[in-house]
Amino acid sequence: MRRPGGVQITGTEVVSSPSPSAASCVITTDSEGARLSRQSSQVQSIELRTYVFLDSLQPQLAAYMGTVSQGFLPIPGDACLWLEVSPGMAVHRVTDIALKASTVRLGQMIVERAFGSLALYHRDQSNVLHSGDVVLEAIGSTVEQRSRCTVSWTEIIRAITPDHAVLINRQNRRGSMIQAGMSMFILETEPAGYVLIAANEAEKASNITIVDVKAVGAFGRLTLAGREGDVEEAAAAAMRAVDHVNRRALG
Repeated sequence: MRRPGGVQITGTEVVSSPSPSAASCVITTDSEGARLSRQSSQVQSIELRTYVFLDSLQPQLAAYMGTVSQGFLPIPGDACLWLEVSPGMAVHRVTDIALKASTVRLGQMIVERAFGSLALYHRDQSNVLHSGDVVLEAIGSTVEQRSRCTVSWTEIIRAITPDHAVLINRQNRRGSMIQAGMSMFILETEPAGYVLIAANEAEKASNITIVDVKAVGAFGRLTLAGREGDVEEAAAAAMRAVDHVNRRALG
């Protein structure tokens, strides 16, 4: 039924202004309102798996990420935000929110069956952080609610053999080569994206070579090489980065 002074539009009542000088009010139809409500509910149900902020991309990691980037290429010194969400298709919504929030550039967007990941870059850290804050607010989450970083495997292999080095180099063609006699640090994390902060902090801390960084999939994998002492120092920095992530996580 119509109330006095009301107009019925496809099931939604539009109330007329109390006086001719008052501002009019437009109300969406019932079907449109339900759709918007459903969309809002879906955004709020997005799970934040990984939130990694890199204040300054180190030269080797920036170059490596450039070899796998589908979008804008990162430059050493850029700030970077890596997000991983679930379900995988939700990454499109998260990407849209982040890009409309500031002038960040989209470097990668990967849609997997269960998870979706994206990388944002900008020279100005505040732009990257602002887009991150807007995404967190939209999905009703915080940095502290991101998934904890589980270390599935970590090891230093010293004085690697020539056969072993050759096979690693044939399998990993995007990073630098490992040479026989070098020491090698390997790290596997879950969720995958946390290997990026481990790699960046390791490169900051020591003179090492980045062989491989896989930040997508069920597990993230990092391979570093160099002289034994340098690798030990880099490994310690990587593990400190992982520990810092977990100190900020609730779950």
